[in-house]
Amino acid sequence: MKFLRFTLLLLSVALLFSAAPNTYAAAASRAWFNDFAAEFTQSARKYNVPGFAMLMIDGDNPVQIVTWGKTHQGGANIDELTLFRLASVSKTFTAILMAKMVENKQVDWETSLTQLVPDYRFGPVDKPMRLRHVIGQSSGYMPNAYDNLIEANYSVKRVLNQLADLQPLCQPGQCYTYQNALFGVLEQYFSAQNTSYHRQLTEQLLQPLNMPTASVGKGALLASENWARPHIAIARNKWREGMVESDYYRFSPAAGVNASITDMAIWIDALLGRYPQVVSPDVIQQVTTPQVKTKRELNRRGWKAYLKDAHYGLGWRLYDFDGKPLYYHGGWVKGYRADVAVAPEHDAGFALLMNAESNLINTITAQFWHRYFRQVERRQLANAATSTSN
Repeated sequence: MKFLRFTLLLLSVALLFSAAPNTYAAAASRAWFNDFAAEFTQSARKYNVPGFAMLMIDGDNPVQIVTWGKTHQGGANIDELTLFRLASVSKTFTAILMAKMVENKQVDWETSLTQLVPDYRFGPVDKPMRLRHVIGQSSGYMPNAYDNLIEANYSVKRVLNQLADLQPLCQPGQCYTYQNALFGVLEQYFSAQNTSYHRQLTEQLLQPLNMPTASVGKGALLASENWARPHIAIARNKWREGMVESDYYRFSPAAGVNASITDMAIWIDALLGRYPQVVSPDVIQQVTTPQVKTKRELNRRGWKAYLKDAHYGLGWRLYDFDGKPLYYHGGWVKGYRADVAVAPEHDAGFALLMNAESNLINTITAQFWHRYFRQVERRQLANAATSTSN
């Protein structure tokens, strides 16, 4: 199997202390991450988390991957190719797909929703809702409007019809109002073009990036021979295996992508500009340009000590993390949690996929970046001291 620029360094809890010599040497060069991963694994064990997959990208060093736990009780060990649901991390894929289509002049960010989906009447004629408002989470509708209808298994058309009748809180583009249901517009748009979100994402991103296991939809997840089952909390530190729900899969541009931790390594590399023939610098710039301020993020649990500013771009949260720019998104659907983050100035990235709705994920990504940037500063000081002594 071809993994392009990187060599995967697979670490389980046991391997952290009993690796082959060459693997151990590579891991020891970033001993702090081993400690970080071991601490997180200890917490996962303490709270009986079924399993997770975690990665760090640090410049041109080999990708470092840690996997732990089982796909389900009595199931196989989670490994680097185990498939998870990405939930709202799917929006980062949707944003890149639409930016590519804008780059190829297939659509335009200023295209109104009445042009994209003429059967629905979104917003007034004089101040129409546009494609950038959907991807940039600034539609003006009440946050998470009609998620309850998605979870009640209403059809996409029925949800969109009710959404179109909703009175907005502000004019499009004027305030941050996070949505899932509105992404159903893209399902309808692609269908009207005699194609699908699944087909376009696969042909324009997943296949060109050579992602080995990434897919779209419930059927693709269940068809995999190696996928992590969802787990729902039933009591303190107790979980039960649940069913894979169809609800948010019907709004795939919002929450329908599946991926392994190996796929996420490639995805982060793409955001770091390592696949310019697929994800161009212009596309990256489009999606990481701030669209609307997200003030509430500054008080986010586990993050507020580090965040100095926060915006939403197009499918990505854009943070000022102690003076360092960070692209971030999280995801949560029944039985799964996911996080992905990219530090472009440091050529670094982090991802965590879990087959449980554990709150451990609420702070782990912020802790990672705090420790990562601290290590970077220490290396810089050490290099400066070495240069001075020479």
